[in-house]
Parts: sequence; structure tokens; C-alpha cells
Amino acid sequence: MNTPSRIALVTGATRGIGFETVKQLAEAGVHALLAGRNRERAVDAALKLQVLGLPVEAITLDVTDADSIATAAKEIEQRHGRLDILVNNAGIVIDDAQKGVSGQSLDTWRKTFDTNVFGLIATTQALLPLLRKSQAGRIVNVSSLLGSLSEHQNPESFIYGIKGVPSYNVSKSAVNAWTIHLAHELRDSGIKVNTIHPGYVKTDMNKAGDEQNGELEVADGARTSVRLALVADDGPTGGYFYFDQVLPW
Repeated sequence: MNTPSRIALVTGATRGIGFETVKQLAEAGVHALLAGRNRERAVDAALKLQVLGLPVEAITLDVTDADSIATAAKEIEQRHGRLDILVNNAGIVIDDAQKGVSGQSLDTWRKTFDTNVFGLIATTQALLPLLRKSQAGRIVNVSSLLGSLSEHQNPESFIYGIKGVPSYNVSKSAVNAWTIHLAHELRDSGIKVNTIHPGYVKTDMNKAGDEQNGELEVADGARTSVRLALVADDGPTGGYFYFDQVLPW
């Protein structure tokens, strides 16, 4: 059984912020499990980091598939016996911005919540027994400033007028609420649970047609997740962060 100092799993990690989170964790000496719903893509992504000498391995995990989650949990247990860090990074945005808040189909809402909320919860529930075996478990839920109810009601906020992706926004508000509740449950366990805003990052998710939107490079977009994944025993739990900034719920 392989037992390095720390073992991390990052979901949705075949590209973008998830891939960069794996890279930065591995560079910090963490044995990183790069999870993707497509096995071939996960392996290809892991190989790109392995050739750099980084301790990365691929694992298949589709957060919307209960069997896939269960298989991944069993595989981690057999290979490593525990999990130290879980970064719930997988997420989608499929709203049609032209349809507004009331025009999004129920199918859009259901698909968004299946990945962004229910998939996150199901993955966490399945891996929590392995995190309890860690001496210092860490859970990082990747949310967004778009999940902040306070900022959505603040006319001075950058996001005040961004209401065209409602199922995404509300799903991230739900992620924030789940984080608060789980952190409270685990407050005496040593497992720290936090949620983060990665920033407005130059990723495929933030593309508008052929234009690449975003302000931050992908490497910067991964930094908050990595910081909370590696937070010390006296660090925060039940918080909502962007770099070192505490965000309003």
C-alpha cells in the first residue's frame, strides 16, 4: 500500500483550474489523484504531470454516477487506505443567458444541481470515511463569488448585475450552505471544510463565443484551493475565501 505524507483527490481535474490544482498540490509534495469522468482524458492529463516528475495518478470519477463514485472510493481505499485532501472542483455552467432567470428550463436546473451540488455531496459522503482516517483531513469546495447572496444584493458589487446564469449561481449558494453545515458537523473531528471563490479565471467556462474572458491566469485560479487544502491545524473551517480574503455569504 502506498502511504505518502498526504494524499489528495481533485475532481474535474483533466483541464483548467482542476488540473492546475493537481499540479500545485503535487509540487508541494502531495500525492495527487487526478480525477476525471473520462478515463482516457484523466490518464492523458496525469501523464503530462508525471513526465515533470510529479507524484500524480489518474482515477476515473464521474460525480453524477453513484457507481463511479463508489468504485473510486474503493480504489482509493485499496491503494492508499485513506484520503487526506478532497477538492470538490467539478462543476458545470449550462444556463442560456438569453433566457434570463425565469426562462431557464427545469432540465437545466436539474443537470446543474446534479453536478454542482448533488454530485459534490455524493462524492464527499462516499469519501468521508477515508478522510476520517487522516490525521488532518481537508475538504475544499470550489464555489464562486456568484454564490454570495450578500453580493448579489449589493448594488456596488461586481456581480450585482450577473443574473443570467441563475442555476449556476444558486447551485453555488447551495454549495456554500452545504459547507457551513458539514463544517459544523465535523468541527471536533480535525477535518476542516471550506469553500472558495477561485476568481474570474481565463478558462473555457468563462469563454464568450470566440472571446476568452477572465482576469486571472489559471495558475492564480488554483491558489485559493491549494491554500485551503494545505491549511494548518490552526487554520479556518466553515469559511468562504478568495485568496486571503473572507467573502460575505
